Amino acid sequence: MVSWGLLHRDHPVLAQIIPMRRCNLACTYCNEYDKTSDPVPLAEMLRRLDKLADLGTAIVTFSGGEPMMHPELDAQIYRIRERGMIAGLITNGFYLGPDRIRQLNDAGLDHLQISIDNVEPDEVSQKSLKTLDRKLEHLAQYAEFHVNINSVVGAGMRNPNDVRTITQRALDLGFSTSVGILHDESGQLQPLNAEERGIYEEAVRMGQGLYTRINDFQQNLIEGRPNDWQCRAGARYLYVCESGLVHYCSQQRGYPAIPLATYSVDDIRREWETPKSCAPYCTIGCVHRASSIDNLRPQLLSLGKRPAA
Repeated sequence: MVSWGLLHRDHPVLAQIIPMRRCNLACTYCNEYDKTSDPVPLAEMLRRLDKLADLGTAIVTFSGGEPMMHPELDAQIYRIRERGMIAGLITNGFYLGPDRIRQLNDAGLDHLQISIDNVEPDEVSQKSLKTLDRKLEHLAQYAEFHVNINSVVGAGMRNPNDVRTITQRALDLGFSTSVGILHDESGQLQPLNAEERGIYEEAVRMGQGLYTRINDFQQNLIEGRPNDWQCRAGARYLYVCESGLVHYCSQQRGYPAIPLATYSVDDIRREWETPKSCAPYCTIGCVHRASSIDNLRPQLLSLGKRPAA
């Protein structure tokens, strides 16, 4: 994935795609779900996945809503692998029993992420260690794919120390870990206090996972400093909603809102150059990380290894 990204600029590194907007939970900080939407028909999802493959996408990750509510998710995972892409899944974890995990193994899933918000469920989030611990044990026993457990620190989280407990439990089970900063509805920073900063830094030190260690942008944000970077959303990173439109990210839906079916290399080249006004205080880790691959290109050029445009 890294080599392909360095050698060829005009393709997405990562696409997040929504097969289902509905979710079985209602976390109060989340604006990415509803309670009524039907799943996107399988035939349409397969067309969208084929289009992402045609664009040269390296990684496709399902998000939501809750993507595991889609009754034909496994066929979509299989299609991603069939087309030579890496298959990822972001889930709340509530549907992960032994049989379902085995089915994900058979479909060819490469990577799964669960965000756990607290140790005990509360009015903010039911995604707690208490409610999910048995699911984590199932994953440790049966999953043949990589598992990452993400914890969250920031406004709205009642007990910041829960991050330590969640991170340690994940490490004990053999999973990689990451920690995110809770953002508002536009993806912007919610400032951390001194206690939260200390907990965040400790969780990062504890953490494991090469991809999630690309987190310099978070170090600036927790100190209240903007990041000076070129967001490549719409180019290196695509967010494809349930209606099949390409957006910058989950928090900037409506821009550019071009149908994936007609998305082209010209669109990728345009958005690669387009400044995004939300970028300085953006906390959306997947966009930062997908964009960061282009930071290595000048280093290669300076070594006399000139990658193709």
